[in-house]
Amino acid sequence: MPQVRIIAKNFMDMVASLPAMKLDKLYDNPFICEAILRSLPPLAKKYVLQMLYIDVAVTDSLLQEWVLADGASKHKVAVDRLIQLRVFTEVVDRKKETTYLLNQKFRMNLREHIIRGGVPPREPMAANITVRLPSLEDLDNYAAQQWECFLLHLINSAEAEVTTKSISPSMMKVFQRGLLSQRDKEGPRLTESGFQFLLMDTNAQLWYIIREYISNSEDRGVDSADLISFLLELSFHVTGEAYNVNTLDDIQRTTVKDLADLGLIKLQQGRKDSWFIPTKLATNLSISLSDASSRKQGYVVVETNFRLYAYSTSKLHCEILRLFARVEYQLPNLIVGSITKENLYKAFQNGITADQIISFLQQNAHPRVAERVPSVPENVTDQIRLWESDLNRVEMTPAHFFDDFPSRDVFEAACDFAREFSSLLWEDSKKMRLIVKSEIYGHMKDHLSRQK
Repeated sequence: MPQVRIIAKNFMDMVASLPAMKLDKLYDNPFICEAILRSLPPLAKKYVLQMLYIDVAVTDSLLQEWVLADGASKHKVAVDRLIQLRVFTEVVDRKKETTYLLNQKFRMNLREHIIRGGVPPREPMAANITVRLPSLEDLDNYAAQQWECFLLHLINSAEAEVTTKSISPSMMKVFQRGLLSQRDKEGPRLTESGFQFLLMDTNAQLWYIIREYISNSEDRGVDSADLISFLLELSFHVTGEAYNVNTLDDIQRTTVKDLADLGLIKLQQGRKDSWFIPTKLATNLSISLSDASSRKQGYVVVETNFRLYAYSTSKLHCEILRLFARVEYQLPNLIVGSITKENLYKAFQNGITADQIISFLQQNAHPRVAERVPSVPENVTDQIRLWESDLNRVEMTPAHFFDDFPSRDVFEAACDFAREFSSLLWEDSKKMRLIVKSEIYGHMKDHLSRQK
């Protein structure tokens, strides 16, 4: 069964993957320079700040003098990261000594930003202009509801069809790139990657969507560097404050509408003006995926008899559990089900692995059981893996069969040749027959022709 993995990068990995010209263009924005500085490892920050007013290249040996004797590995990690982001330019002189020069645009903009104490990207609107703004708690609830509707649309449940009719075409393209497939005269269906995506934690899902949204921006006529610049700017806005939409250009306005579908932005309309309100999802965009503070409280309890209880009112949670379990009944705040062989087989056929299901149950364990070791009973996790192995008992390997060898010497030489490539699958020395992997078929034919 094919294993499809979705790798969700953090924002700075996406920045580092940009072409050199686009990356240099980003450094025209002082907020990007500060965001990059914030994201760096501690030792890399030290190098940048100490070199901020040094206009000449600094040798690698001098940099290492700034580090304790046991910090060689951290030094390499810091320098590699700075080179990836083009904050450092590496030069090897005639004496074969490595030197590093701080990116000039990055240096000048960061200097100015630090000296003048950066001005916000845009000022919040006055309180007497905006209507009553939502509280931070209301904003968090709004973001969660929008994200739930977004994922329900992906599952294509009846509830999603009612609540998410306004999904923008830009976001639908993100869905269609790997998460959904559609055949002639059939509705869209989840791909293997789509099923796996639903079992990810919220941070990983968000980064995957943002990454895909950026990667297909060129198709919409939007420069990916401009889009990344605006998304990073959002992290310097204040959560819960209102900002005038008129301060945005056309591309940024379209982006804000798309982000509202995800719950990163809340849009409001007044009598004359309209404004957008960033949620925590938007202002935390530049934070690493490893930030544990954004992890939500778990809700799932699994018993040794394979019964499953989910203390949740969320329709999304119910739909996700249906991917691998049988939901038996649902109360206002409780979902009751069981993990069955039939439901797991269906999940495995859809491309979900046993490890992903077990990881999901562990990450979403209810606080009452989360502190137990293990949080999911061992007999349940072992059985899930055993049921998966039932489907993998037969492994298909493309191969070729050879027989009618003219002599035993030729047969033995052919076997040895296949062993050298680790491609000998089977041999019958009595009848001089063998089977090899298809990938060496051409080489084997050439070998046998030379033997003749």
